[in-house]
Amino acid sequence: MAKYSSFEEMEVYQKALSFGVKVYKLTLSNQQINKDFGLKDQLQRAALSISNNIAEGFERETKKELIRFLYFSKGSAGECRNMFNFLQLLEYINEDNFYNHRNDVIEISKQLGNYIKYLKNLEKQDKINQKND
Repeated sequence: MAKYSSFEEMEVYQKALSFGVKVYKLTLSNQQINKDFGLKDQLQRAALSISNNIAEGFERETKKELIRFLYFSKGSAGECRNMFNFLQLLEYINEDNFYNHRNDVIEISKQLGNYIKYLKNLEKQDKINQKND
């Protein structure tokens, strides 16, 4: 949409997809998380939801829908961030794992926010141009 011909071209999608894979690997390799089925499931679903919503919003083929789904992705990123705070407090992950995953999801969230702003500005320009036509 706008700058991209497919969601796979989007840097934020690529980062979100990599983050999802990284989270899945962590949940499968970490015994404490792996045994806590509810927590593991919730973290996996939230991590995968980030890239899923980018893809779904892009495929809707309107700026308005893409923005809506990018907000869902941003919400899932926040959920992951909260879950990593929770995992650290439970002492399920070490400090390096915590900061590594947390920094990844913060970067994804910032990129989503910037892309939302970009798309909203495009929408404003479209409305201005329509008024002037």
